[in-house]
Amino acid sequence: MMLEVRDLRVAYGKIEALKGISFTVNEGEIVTLVGANGAGKTTTMRTISGLRNVVGGSVTFEGKDITQMPSHERVKLGICQSPEGRGIFPGMTVRENLDMGTYTRKDHKSSAKDADFARVLELFPRLEERITQLGGTLSGGEQQMLAIGRALMSRPRLLLLDEPSMGLAPKLIAQIFNIITEINKQGTTVLLVEQNASQALRRAHRGYVLETGHVVKTGLGTDLLNDPAVRAAYLGGH
Repeated sequence: MMLEVRDLRVAYGKIEALKGISFTVNEGEIVTLVGANGAGKTTTMRTISGLRNVVGGSVTFEGKDITQMPSHERVKLGICQSPEGRGIFPGMTVRENLDMGTYTRKDHKSSAKDADFARVLELFPRLEERITQLGGTLSGGEQQMLAIGRALMSRPRLLLLDEPSMGLAPKLIAQIFNIITEINKQGTTVLLVEQNASQALRRAHRGYVLETGHVVKTGLGTDLLNDPAVRAAYLGGH
């Protein structure tokens, strides 16, 4: 087991956002968290990244308790997030944004970094075309590619993707999900938060449904995709 979240509770002041959720991610999987706005999906991701304090419960990564570990130390362990809203550096070029993903690495001048850079550009050929452009001048889809590429430059063992399809046109959404599947096939474990439940569950090995800070349903991605209650709540009943 790569990641284990057990009885996790997180609060914003007196409002409890996560009310004791538990789930696991095994090495090599794509696991998705689906749910409506306010269900606690992004809070879960931010907590795993070390950006939210924990009220109760624990987060374990590869057998190590990281519940109180600073976020930068989690990146060194192999956990990296592509955040909701992309969060790129608009005044830096595409190349400089990608270089920022190597900040915690010790092999800055090694062939390993060069290989990862080449891998990112192979996954996202559009970024190679825009390599000297400022991040802020890219389209929404290109910025999303850059955010994922920057996360990959840290060489993560677990890649956290928070709403990668947000605000994108349908054609670009399909492209992003194809790339996520390819990243996983290349050996990176993925935890995915996504409002496009249909795409997420089609790609995921397993899924968890969150409602108001609780896990209310879990199963194989295909089983949840065909679950009448899930379809009615998150797939428009289709």
